[in-house]
Amino acid sequence: MVSRGYLCLVLHAHLPFVRHPEEDYFLEENWLYEAITETYIPLISVFEKLIKDQVDFRITMSMTPTLASMLKDPLLQDRYIRHLDKLIELSQKEIERTSYQPHYHGLAWMYNHRLLEARDLFVNRYRKDLIHAFKNFQDQGYLEIIACCATHGFLPLLNVHTESVRAQIHVGIENYIEHFGRPPRGIWLPECGYYPGVDQFLKEAGIHYFFVDSHGLIHADPAPRYGVYAPIYCPSTVAAFGRDWESSKQVWSSKEGYPGDSDYREYYRDIGHELEYDYIKPYIHPQGIRVNTGLKYWRITGNSEYKEAYRPDWAREKAAMHAGNFMFNREKQIEHLCHHMDRPPIIIAPYDAELFGHWWYEGPMWIDFLMRKIFYDQKIVATITPSEYLAKYPMNQVALPSSSSWGYKGYNEFWVEGSNDWIYRHLYMAADRMIDLAKGNFKATSKLSKSLIERAVHQAARELLLAQSSDWPFIMKTGTMVAYAHRRFKLHINRFTKIYQNLLDGCVDEQWLNEVEKRDNIFNHIKCGIYFNSDFKVATKLKESRPRIKKIKDKTHRAKSTVLAVK
Repeated sequence: MVSRGYLCLVLHAHLPFVRHPEEDYFLEENWLYEAITETYIPLISVFEKLIKDQVDFRITMSMTPTLASMLKDPLLQDRYIRHLDKLIELSQKEIERTSYQPHYHGLAWMYNHRLLEARDLFVNRYRKDLIHAFKNFQDQGYLEIIACCATHGFLPLLNVHTESVRAQIHVGIENYIEHFGRPPRGIWLPECGYYPGVDQFLKEAGIHYFFVDSHGLIHADPAPRYGVYAPIYCPSTVAAFGRDWESSKQVWSSKEGYPGDSDYREYYRDIGHELEYDYIKPYIHPQGIRVNTGLKYWRITGNSEYKEAYRPDWAREKAAMHAGNFMFNREKQIEHLCHHMDRPPIIIAPYDAELFGHWWYEGPMWIDFLMRKIFYDQKIVATITPSEYLAKYPMNQVALPSSSSWGYKGYNEFWVEGSNDWIYRHLYMAADRMIDLAKGNFKATSKLSKSLIERAVHQAARELLLAQSSDWPFIMKTGTMVAYAHRRFKLHINRFTKIYQNLLDGCVDEQWLNEVEKRDNIFNHIKCGIYFNSDFKVATKLKESRPRIKKIKDKTHRAKSTVLAVK
């Protein structure tokens, strides 16, 4: 099928690194368990069914190193099974409790069935390894998984030390290769945070493309001829794709977006908060804190507190209708753009992966309908990955994107304002000290073996990376779980400082170091040379040479913008 334009659906899958082996139950670990049950397993099921039905589709998906490391962690895998077993037990009790409540009884059966399916997929079919599932989809050509920075550090605010930026990028790519067995072609910049020059580090790491928010491309210098509907090449030769605001608004907008439809499931009503305390107590926090169980019996209904019972059949019809509407709008969008472009346009539609299933329960169903409708019902738009588009259309305008992010007001304000600006003086001082440690500027005594010194320096690097996560200032700004964000940031900075001071004093508390290594056990193959060697390259970088670039002049453009032809 020859299409007139392309849709690139991008799902950004990310969670902060939350792992607390020191406690048997830790509330914030539920973030991972909820995402597995409500987003990652449903997406796997959708992809499997599409492939089984021979639906040819393309989706681009990032999986951050923190998320991938948690999904591969045996402790968290076993704790997830324990979490799932408790929910299955609760759903079975709910079947009995609601036996005389016809509006809810069928929903109790629905949740029981889905939880049992989730357990079977996780335990029996994929042996607790969901990374393997997504890797299979990539290996079959349906999914393009892209990299992300090590701990989702917001690069524009880490740029005081270029070493911190390079470390976030290179460690993230090494982690990707470890999990997916190949170098990534693209990368998701955390929070879409771009500043001019960061693409040089991406090129150094073997990256071919990244994404920016709409204004990052529209305000590029010179202005891109095709707006956000074709990529540009940065002077570094790395390609930048811009987010399409129109398609994003249809899903993201709280007023106009599909997830707010009255027939969809209400996220903010959960039996963990609704039922009698003594009944629900075994399934919430051991200290009695009420939490979401994922069993929600109500639909959005309207803006009032009154909610009617959820009707899965109604929601399914709406998901199909909204998928058709989304496709129709992309068709009309592409038909219009075709008259103004010399190539098929590409519409970049990126979303947080957790929107699909976790926040918007019907989201995975919507993706399923959308991929099928695009494949069967029309010939104007096709799905594509950025790598495929660049291979088809290698000649693109050269321009420099502007500083941007997809946060509040489109720049850096969300991550540096009154609630969180205090963290940066600590991050910058720690980065200064990390550079010194990487260079060996500390007291090496006969009491310290070479292996112990290396372990200490490597753990210092891990603690700094974990402190740099954009999740902590994000949580502080949003005002949810602020105490935990404060605790985690201070914990990593204090651990880093202890290691730094120990090395200055010529001693290392090995027993304490052993414990910290067990708790923050991410990035086992970290190389601290990234903090001082400007010629450092990822050890397992692409062995193939980068495409040869030839500059030519585009005579059809008034400004005679330089374009790049990839040979």
